[in-house]
Amino acid sequence: MKIIQKIGLAIFLICFAIFISLLGLGKYQLTEVSFKASVTDSTHQALLAPNIQQMLGKTYDSKIDFITDYNKSLDKTNQKFKDNQEWDKVIYTDYALAITKNSTIGFVKDNQMLLFYICFVISALGGAIYMVADLFIHPVAGIKNNDIFKRSITSRGIIAIFFSVFLVVFYLFLYKAPAYISNWVLLVDPLSFSLTGGEASHWFLYGFLYSIIMLTMGIRMYVKYRHNTYQMVRTTSVIFFQLAFAFMIPNILTKLQLPAMDFKNMWPLDYTFFFDYRLDSLLSAGMLGYWMLGWGIFLFVVGVPVMVYFFGKRWYCSWVCGCGGLAETFGDPFRQLSDKSLKAWKYERVIVHSVLVFAVIMTAAVLYTFFTGASTILGINTYAIREIYSFAIGFVFAGAIGTGFYPLMGNRVWCRFGCPLAAYLGLVQRFKSRFRITTNGAQCISCGNCSTYCEMGIDVRAYAQKGENIIRASCVGCGVCAAVCPRGVLKLENLAEEGRFDIYTRPEEQ
Repeated sequence: MKIIQKIGLAIFLICFAIFISLLGLGKYQLTEVSFKASVTDSTHQALLAPNIQQMLGKTYDSKIDFITDYNKSLDKTNQKFKDNQEWDKVIYTDYALAITKNSTIGFVKDNQMLLFYICFVISALGGAIYMVADLFIHPVAGIKNNDIFKRSITSRGIIAIFFSVFLVVFYLFLYKAPAYISNWVLLVDPLSFSLTGGEASHWFLYGFLYSIIMLTMGIRMYVKYRHNTYQMVRTTSVIFFQLAFAFMIPNILTKLQLPAMDFKNMWPLDYTFFFDYRLDSLLSAGMLGYWMLGWGIFLFVVGVPVMVYFFGKRWYCSWVCGCGGLAETFGDPFRQLSDKSLKAWKYERVIVHSVLVFAVIMTAAVLYTFFTGASTILGINTYAIREIYSFAIGFVFAGAIGTGFYPLMGNRVWCRFGCPLAAYLGLVQRFKSRFRITTNGAQCISCGNCSTYCEMGIDVRAYAQKGENIIRASCVGCGVCAAVCPRGVLKLENLAEEGRFDIYTRPEEQ
């Protein structure tokens, strides 16, 4: 079976190598047709046309040269209007990805479907083979010593460092220079046309990658935690909500020319929910749009306190949330890397609640502008506030660090230190909830499995040894601590509020 496992790994690595190599393949030729197909605004077409002429009909062997020439043409166009202070003519729309993608010629363009199957379907199949083979290599279910601190990828070794760098660079391209990954976006164009009725964007690619990675790594979760029903059901839940609510439904709504919405996502995690363009889109969609707006408000005003009271923050963070879903599947191999120190806990509480305050202030400023039309409040530009939040929190923290640092800091960096919704859920859970993890200190053998596998950096063993219930605001109720406990010391429960702070006592001491 180890041979089959190695074959699966080899299939994945070969497909992954092909996927990476696509970035440097292809030629590019801008034509009148591809230019007009990319720059859909007729006014922008007319403004760009004079400076884009030098590129028409020219064949580029390098994507970098092609994008550089386009950016020069755009800068030359905009500089003219900036010098004349004709700000209404300055082009802020980023057409670089669309122009690069529509100007692609050659191997990648001619073999879209073949490359799609190789890079996504066959690679996922290879990964699945590698994971399923473990069923036969380790036929006895349960968590054993699996050398997680001896492997380079799971113990901050050289492979982990390279993997982390790759993830961070991917997010840099995704957010700031998507034109350079145009060949990847090109591969999912057929899928995008079938779901949305239009060409794929870099965000469609991201949503698809997000979903297929969660689905594939979900298989690993099924194999690893097959002895625990809670983990099996929870894994199924997060995969379902990602595939249906985060990927399929929003894209289908787009095809129907309705506002796209992830019905499980909510403010303040969805920090753009109250941005003017989102509100305008919802309010212009009639009754459905008003219902979507009402649903979004209902979720965080009523849904959060009610659901957290009965089930704790786990109902969202571990069963529904896409960020949590990726962390629990793709990030599970790195969960033991979370810092369990008291110092980390102190930083965690300050940082995550600071982000929540920042989100509230930004949203208040955005709504002030929406209702009054004034772009400044107390002399501060409200657009600058949202741009700072979008860059620092939305891109750097949630994306580049939150996911890119999985191999170095554990799988819940964003959820633990940065997610404003997790902070809000945690406040309710800490002070007004029936959820707690009860401990039976008399049975604890101090093996440390629970603390090792806690992705939120909680020293679970310390609570278990003292027989204290775990009611930490940061606990996402993933239940892995209970799943890896060999003695059944830990139990996730929704009981009456009374007794949440009680300490377990031995029957003979009662």
